[in-house]
This record gives sequence, structure tokens and C-alpha cells, in this order.
Amino acid sequence: MSKTTTPRGQRTAARHGRLSSPGPFAQLFRGLAIVLAVLLVSGGAVFAYAAVDLTRSFTADAVDLEGQPAVPPDLGELKGGVNLLLVGTDECEPDFAQLFGDRCSGDDAEGNLNDVNMLVHISDAPRRVTVISFPRDLMVPIPSCTDQDGNVNSAMSKQQINSAYLYGGLSCVAATVSELSGLEIPFAAKVSFGGVINITDAIGGVDVCIANGIQDPYTGIDWPAGMRQVKGLDALQFLRTRHGVGDGGDLGRISNQQQYMSRLANKLKSQEVLSNPATLYKLASTALRNVDPSTSLTNPLTLVQIASAVKDVPFSDIVFIQYPTYTDPSDPNRVVPDREDADTLWSALAANQPLELSGNLSDGDGVVVDENAAPAPTSAPADTATPAPTDGAPTDGATPSPAPSSDAIVLPDGIAGQTAAQATCSNGNVRE
Repeated sequence: MSKTTTPRGQRTAARHGRLSSPGPFAQLFRGLAIVLAVLLVSGGAVFAYAAVDLTRSFTADAVDLEGQPAVPPDLGELKGGVNLLLVGTDECEPDFAQLFGDRCSGDDAEGNLNDVNMLVHISDAPRRVTVISFPRDLMVPIPSCTDQDGNVNSAMSKQQINSAYLYGGLSCVAATVSELSGLEIPFAAKVSFGGVINITDAIGGVDVCIANGIQDPYTGIDWPAGMRQVKGLDALQFLRTRHGVGDGGDLGRISNQQQYMSRLANKLKSQEVLSNPATLYKLASTALRNVDPSTSLTNPLTLVQIASAVKDVPFSDIVFIQYPTYTDPSDPNRVVPDREDADTLWSALAANQPLELSGNLSDGDGVVVDENAAPAPTSAPADTATPAPTDGAPTDGATPSPAPSSDAIVLPDGIAGQTAAQATCSNGNVRE
């Protein structure tokens, strides 16, 4: 799609903000996928610690990824860039179905959608990590896929990305994202229901920053401004809230979740977690037992090698990005790829060049800068604790990114996101 037919001026007005909520069930998966993404990109020691012991439960429902490259038993030093897809599906499981009413008792109770799609790219040395979130209402081509009953579904030129799982499970989602990005995806994992509450509790909660109070009757949140530790149901509701932050849309919610990811990454690399073997094991076991992987991820050595490759990545080189989109000219409640901006991102990743963000923290105004936070360290060795965030009322503005290296690629301003080194706060809907 050319930018002359869909002007950039339309981007922030209706890209995603007026869409109805996907419901609490789907949002729990989004939260769990976020947790797992951060575990992979910043908690290397966590997965390495328990991978061998927990392999049996992790591999029970492994699936092959059709059309993706074969993975050798031993990755050695993990040369070259590596791509791993994390998918969250809105399944109704008996232990939790009663919490979600019509979603798990109505006509749609049998269908499972991939409402969360996050591509984790690990660059070749020097290691950097980029986590790209694809909006659930993104309209894309879906290739021919084979479902679990062996039925072959024909390729489609334009379908909502979160329907790919219906046509061929995890393998079909990987093929769809691979076709969209032009990247090979040798590793993937599906998150089944449950886990976000237990994972957050396993590390003792996460401290988040709220710039303005949040009131959201859909999640039951009524919280004042300031720092707040979220765990259990509170953590889930914080990740779910859409009406309580920014412009009330899904893009604002995504950036609010990126704040959570950044602060979780900092905590996972802190002395509080890394120096506690019991916490490490509990965290790893909880995560692994809530993931159905591709067969390429079932080798414990592979998990350890991936974790080891990213465990020392500096916070400034962990980048959370929203895949760039336009409003769909055919439907204001859907979005289509901004391929020009996306091509700049894919080219930079292919060339192993560092990324410099130039756009908004949030297209949906979901976060603002926490100007009172202590500066994040440029790296996070295991023996260094992450500074605790300071209290105070944060103010709006543009967060200065750490100085990039001379060969950094400046991403177009149509790509929103933040690094793990940037401290942001929820832009709540309660203004004083």
C-alpha cells in the first residue's frame, strides 16, 4: 500500500484506538506472552537453570514448523541472527473458563485465535534483542496451511493475522509472520491459558509507574498515581487495561505493556532474582510448564544456548517495537502493514545494525516519561542490582535513548517503541 493512498496523517487517528476490546481472556494471553518474551530476552540464567529438569513437561505438545529451516542438535555458539516467535492463544481451559463468562460458554468457545504475536530477534555478535509486536487486527496474507486434522487450507490474500492459528496452528502462525517479515523462523512457542499470575508472583511482583490515576470499570482498576507493585490478579488487570490508559485504544495498551516488559526485564537482571536459586527455579518451572514449543525448542541444550546468548545484552539493546501499520482503507477497525517503514526495520536486522528509535513511545498515548527514575545501567551483569525506581510525579516528554553506535539505523518515526533502558509510566485517564 502506498502512502499516497493512505496518508500518514491518518495513522494515529484511527489505527487501532476505536476497536472493541478483545476481552479479558485474550488479554491474559497477551500478558503471559509478554512475560515469556522478557524471560527469554533478559532472564537467560532462568531458563538455563531449569531447562534440563523440566524438559518432559515442556515437550509434551511440541509441533513441527512446516517450511522453516531445520535446526541442528547443537547450535554451538549460536552464530548468526536467531528468530523466535511467541504466540498467545485465547483458549478456554477448565481451570479458568468460569472467570470469563460468555467467551467460554457461547458460540465462540471452541475457536482459538492467536491474539498475541511477538517476534523475538536475537542478533549476531554483538548481541542485541528486538521484540516486535504485531497488532491482532493486522490484515495480511495467510499462506496455505495444514490443520491438526490434516486438512489443507488454501492460501488467502487478506485475512486478520489472529485467525492464522485456526487454519494450521502454531506452524501456520510462524509461516504467516515469516512471509510478512521475510525472515526465517526456526523457533516458536505457543502460550496456553494460565501462567501470568503465577509467573509474576514467582518473582515477588513487578513495580510499575502510574503517571496519572487509572480508573477502568472493565478491569476493576481504581489506582492512584505513583509507584505500585503488581502481582497476582492486579498484574493481569494492569496488562489488560485499555480504557484506563492513553486514548483508550489497543495501541496505548501495547505501550503500557511495554513499560511492564521493561521493568520486568530490569527486575529479572537484578540481584534480587539472580542471586536466589529458589526464585530462579520457581520462575523457570512456572514459565516452561505454560508453553507448548516447536520441536526445534525441545532440546534442553538449545534452550540453554539461546538463553546464554542473550543473558548479557545491555538494557539499551533490548528494544520493544510496535509493527508499523496504516488504517485499512476498507475497514477503519482494521490495520494494514506499512511496508515501507517495516522494510527499514527488516533491513537493519538483516545487516545486524543497532536500532535508534525516533518515533513516539506510544501511538496511543499510553505512556509518558518517568523523569524521576534513576538512570538505567548500560549493562546488567549478574552481580549488579538494578536501581529501584524513585517515587514522584513523572511528566510527559520524549525519552532520550542511550547514544547509539556510529552505524546505528534510525528507524522511521512511524515506528513506536522503547528500550529496556527507558523508564516510562502509565498515562492514566484520571487527570488532577
